[in-house]
Amino acid sequence: MVAPPDNAPPDNDVLWARSVHYSHEGSPGLIGVSVGVRQGEILALTGPRGSGKTTLLRCLSGHLVPEQGEIWFNSVPVHTMGAVARERLRRDRFGWIGPDPLLLPELKVWENAALPLLVSGASHRTAKAAACEWLDRLDIGGFARKRPGALTRAESQRVALARALVKEPSVVFADEPTAPLHRAERSLLLRTLTTAARSHGITVLLATHDEESAAVADRSLELLDGRHAAHATHPVGDAGAAGGVDGPSDETPEGQAACSLSA
Repeated sequence: MVAPPDNAPPDNDVLWARSVHYSHEGSPGLIGVSVGVRQGEILALTGPRGSGKTTLLRCLSGHLVPEQGEIWFNSVPVHTMGAVARERLRRDRFGWIGPDPLLLPELKVWENAALPLLVSGASHRTAKAAACEWLDRLDIGGFARKRPGALTRAESQRVALARALVKEPSVVFADEPTAPLHRAERSLLLRTLTTAARSHGITVLLATHDEESAAVADRSLELLDGRHAAHATHPVGDAGAAGGVDGPSDETPEGQAACSLSA
């Protein structure tokens, strides 16, 4: 059962969570995790596999409803929304990219990239123009009329990134997006993602276990066994380093740091 909110989040946090708990079939996934992220900020969620990074992203994005705790987006309580409202939020305001591109093989590359716009009712012409612009930025504009089967894994992942960015969402949740890529491809993908975030004021939550990928972020939050790790890092003296959360939960004595859906 979701706990009632104690108070609204700080005004300067676009995404904010307090003492989030979630379990997978009785096994703890998150234990009292608190986090806040400002508009346009890039936050890396780090930690080994199984530490709770993906579960936190899915809770923050509304894919999962926490068993306890609060999650707010622009001062709107996501944790109290119904399933339809959360789906609409993901469609309209969030972007998502995971380790697998999940492209639809029957659609052309540009149609896959434009899918969020097409689903939202944008005109065919507008959606295609926006999708092709992002594909060009990712150096795969020449594949726009091909089917996904003609692409390499790295090229397919770039299409997935174009799809996540095509609506210029408020938040992009990136769950190990560079995991299947070689170093050069990782660099291109992250460069495009971070450049888009800076230029369009997009907040990014990037879950990764790769130190080089995490280094592109403004700050990082390390998870371990579903909790804040004792050595979570943030800029010293930054008033927002605790993510705007008023106080640490009982389960997280080291305090808060910050946190990275829907294609």
